[in-house]
Amino acid sequence: MNLSFFIAKRYLISKKSHNAIHTISLISVLGVAIAVSALVCTLSVYNGFQQLLGSLYSSFDPQIKIVSSVGKSFRTDTESFQRVRSHPDVAVFSESIEENALIQYKQAQTNAKIKGVDSQFAQLTQIDQLMQKGRFRLHEDDFEYATLGVGLASLLGTGTSFIDPITILVPRRTTRINLANPTASFKQTQILIGGTFGLNQPEYDNQYILLPLSFAKELFEYDNEVTSVEIKLRSKANPSASIKSIKRTLGSDYQVLSLMEQKADFYRINRIEKWMTFLILSFILLIALFNVVGSLSMLILEKKKDATILHQLGMPLKNIRQTFITEGRLIAASGAVLGLVFGVGLCLLQQSFGFLKLGGGGNYIVEAYPIVVKWIDLFLILITVVLISLPTTWWPVQLYFKQHENKKDA
Repeated sequence: MNLSFFIAKRYLISKKSHNAIHTISLISVLGVAIAVSALVCTLSVYNGFQQLLGSLYSSFDPQIKIVSSVGKSFRTDTESFQRVRSHPDVAVFSESIEENALIQYKQAQTNAKIKGVDSQFAQLTQIDQLMQKGRFRLHEDDFEYATLGVGLASLLGTGTSFIDPITILVPRRTTRINLANPTASFKQTQILIGGTFGLNQPEYDNQYILLPLSFAKELFEYDNEVTSVEIKLRSKANPSASIKSIKRTLGSDYQVLSLMEQKADFYRINRIEKWMTFLILSFILLIALFNVVGSLSMLILEKKKDATILHQLGMPLKNIRQTFITEGRLIAASGAVLGLVFGVGLCLLQQSFGFLKLGGGGNYIVEAYPIVVKWIDLFLILITVVLISLPTTWWPVQLYFKQHENKKDA
């Protein structure tokens, strides 16, 4: 065993002659441990929220979405789309149209986002599990049905009986605006309500209406055009490889978006918040590691006689210096390991029992803070402790021995 490491380990675990030094060393270890455990728990909470909201989005949004790079609509009766449709990784191929419209129910009216979907939509998403009232259906008994977001239905006051139809007004695409009679420039139609769905996300619940694709094509005066193609992959498919393959098939005229790219703003904000919090907590870790400076300074003073004896016995001065540096690093490492164990333990308890609740009594998706521990985060925290501890353990030892050598030379 390395002599410097052996002596440093003995200094760490043995009782000091002065209780103050022992107490400061213990405080240094605990300070690092608390800062590290805070990093573990905080990053895991951000991971939990990202996974939770990502799962909500994935229940409605597709794995892959194809949109046009130029213009808004495109045709799918081309050879390239036929190859995509028959791609071995594609399990569900669904066409859709998304447009804005004015919705009216009795005396209430509001803006909404119309999404025309085909019969594959139920297989593409988990819409049946998202239904709040009624059931998801596009056609039944020669009638066509709309499915409203639960917030939009509440705003319009449709209730739960769904007897009266809703009125949809959209501007005509193929005619110019008639300034003499502006109302003639709008197309108006009605459709029955089949039910309401909800994701607990306002951007969906308060805006979306699902309609049959054929109804939407007629409403918005599309021929064989759509605004997007949505794809669900087979369970054994590699998403990134499938996206690259579809991109090669379609060329640069189309964008092939993964779920993360479809929700780029959400994931970007989550990452920014996560790493800003990581940076703030890293400063707290830096402050905790400065306790090591005081602990090392007092330890050097206490072990001054031991260092002199070791030097007289032939131990090089650089090895004595390395002993105290190793002592500081052992304090930091002990705090880091203890903090990781404590932090991961807290996360596992939160996952199992949900002790920490979301306060305020609001209507939350989950009652307790979601937790997801990622090994890459634990590795990053360890690297951060190493990078911060290197200068904080090296500086006081170097400063003391440099001053000691200057006094000796004088």
